[in-house]
Amino acid sequence: MGWWERRVVPHLVERTCGIPELADHRAAACAGLSGRVLELGFGSGLNCAHYPTTVREVAAVEPNDRAWRMARPRIEARGVPVVRSGLAGERLAEPDASVDHVLVTFTLCTVADVRTALGELRRVLRTGGEVHFLEHGRAPSPRVRAWQRRLEPVQRRVAGGCHLTRDPSELLGEAGLEVRDLHTGYLPGPAFTRPMAHLYRGKAVHGG
Repeated sequence: MGWWERRVVPHLVERTCGIPELADHRAAACAGLSGRVLELGFGSGLNCAHYPTTVREVAAVEPNDRAWRMARPRIEARGVPVVRSGLAGERLAEPDASVDHVLVTFTLCTVADVRTALGELRRVLRTGGEVHFLEHGRAPSPRVRAWQRRLEPVQRRVAGGCHLTRDPSELLGEAGLEVRDLHTGYLPGPAFTRPMAHLYRGKAVHGG
């Protein structure tokens, strides 16, 4: 992880993924979480305010020390025990079937080996548990997809490896998880934001 990724990217993510327009989407993604939750890509703790009271503990996977420090006030304000658990989604530190739910928001776009990471999520999730996800990714419009392909090399360099062309629901299905309650659509805004603003929100169940 270079200087830009360590020092600048956490603040970029805070500004772009912490906008008020995403608050309701985050709340919807967190609804129904309970027990022991693993959050992949914890970042600066933008989901903390939306954890239900049924969450007992959060195992937070976050590689960036600066983002982890930025998260501390939000962790303390919410009062849910949060333990940093590993640095990489591709090598989770949790035992098999040890978490009740997984939460992942605006993270699958940046994981280098996303298929390995999803295999790890499935491994640590108990049978019947759910992955709650809120991501951006491949748009339905051919014109927007063309712009996503053009912009993706720059996006990856500037935004910590962020891909614009991944379909998170498709990737979760390929990992052996059953996608349910899928909602997709563009975040409101001018047309030029659409390559970055096609959202996917839903749940993916570990059926065993």
